[in-house]
Amino acid sequence: MRCRGLLFALCALAGVGCRNQEEKLLQDLMTNYNRHLRPAPHGDQIIDVTLKLTLTNLISLNEREETLTTNVWIEMQWSDYRLQWDPKKYDNIQLLRVPSTMVWLPDIVLENKSQTYSANEINLLLTVEEGQTVEWISIDPEAFTENGEWIIKHRPARKIINSEHFTPDDIQYQQVVFYLIIQRKPLFYIINIIVPCVLISAMAVLVYFLPAKAGGQKCTVSINVLLAQTVFLFLIAQKVPETSQAVPLIGKYLTFLMVVTVVIVVNAVIVLNISLRTPNTHSMSQRVRQVCLHLLPRYLGMHMPEETPGPPRAARRRSSLGLMVKADEYMLWKARTELLFEKQKERDGLMKTVLEKIGRGLESGSAQDFCQSLEEAGPEIRACVDACNHIANATREQNDFSSESEEWILVGRVIDRVCFIIMASLFVCGTVGIFLMAHFNQAPALPFPGDPKQYLPQ
Repeated sequence: MRCRGLLFALCALAGVGCRNQEEKLLQDLMTNYNRHLRPAPHGDQIIDVTLKLTLTNLISLNEREETLTTNVWIEMQWSDYRLQWDPKKYDNIQLLRVPSTMVWLPDIVLENKSQTYSANEINLLLTVEEGQTVEWISIDPEAFTENGEWIIKHRPARKIINSEHFTPDDIQYQQVVFYLIIQRKPLFYIINIIVPCVLISAMAVLVYFLPAKAGGQKCTVSINVLLAQTVFLFLIAQKVPETSQAVPLIGKYLTFLMVVTVVIVVNAVIVLNISLRTPNTHSMSQRVRQVCLHLLPRYLGMHMPEETPGPPRAARRRSSLGLMVKADEYMLWKARTELLFEKQKERDGLMKTVLEKIGRGLESGSAQDFCQSLEEAGPEIRACVDACNHIANATREQNDFSSESEEWILVGRVIDRVCFIIMASLFVCGTVGIFLMAHFNQAPALPFPGDPKQYLPQ
């Protein structure tokens, strides 16, 4: 027990002695040490300061404010002749840790905003490790955390001298620049923005499959798509910086989709105006009829109703009761209100009078009486013929009117088909073109154009 207590006491005394030697060494080094003066034996001597930057985390990139947030370690090395000692005089102490507030520090931070020394006083250098200059941003694989939105493509480091025609007396004469070239991982934007925009915009192209006369429904669908695209463009505008120097591809694509949708709305209005035309308001020229009803449908593969040559189309068959009603109305023998009576067959009408006169001639059985009855019924028969001719002409005019109105509808269909082909081709080509621009808009294979150096550890 006594031996163990003596051993503990000797160890404690040795620790106290060692700690006293460090205190003595620190006190001797700090005697007459001025931390505000450069560690240069002569005023014209230049201090070499080596720099090394180690990246531990790429946190975020605020595109609107154009700021990159990272966690880095900056390692600076230099030689201070005032902090030298003979290890033999201090129990062979080889290493001494001194608080940074007690020694001279080079006034250098990121972007060199606070550099207060010129090139005649401090020489900035990149760190040399194992005989190789560290011309890159170091990454600690154990401490580094990968970012979910951005991927690091290149991380070179360069010393730049006199980039803006300064002199060595200027504090911006020399710079050590650490470059961080990153590229966005597109999966998030593809799933949440690109795919919904493409699907919604495709709905605007599909409105051409609605009937030509359904212009109101076409405009409604197109305007709803336009509002959805405006919402997406507003969301993108909140993330991109407010600058006019460049426009992001996603903004270009959304603007392109909005232009396509607006053109579709204009097409729908024009087609609706053409489809609702009538012979009373517009007359179709022969050139329009030849181009829109014969030439274009043949190239577009549209099936058009065949026109029968010769006289106008025959009127549709009407019921005998309808013809009799038309004749009665034409001759004004009875008022229109009498058509609502239940016993219409018993009322006195034109056809009944004619049939009664002819019937009396047939009852006698002689040809002379029959001819006399026909002569007596001549005016009524002529009136019936005139009434039938009037009905036929009115029906023919109605059919011609309907036929020309249908021709305007067919012209609207042809214009709809032409616009559909044009807008669908424009939509597909524009989408593929912008996607190809995004595909080829990759980070360069080398950090600096024309420099074959990779700036990576060998």
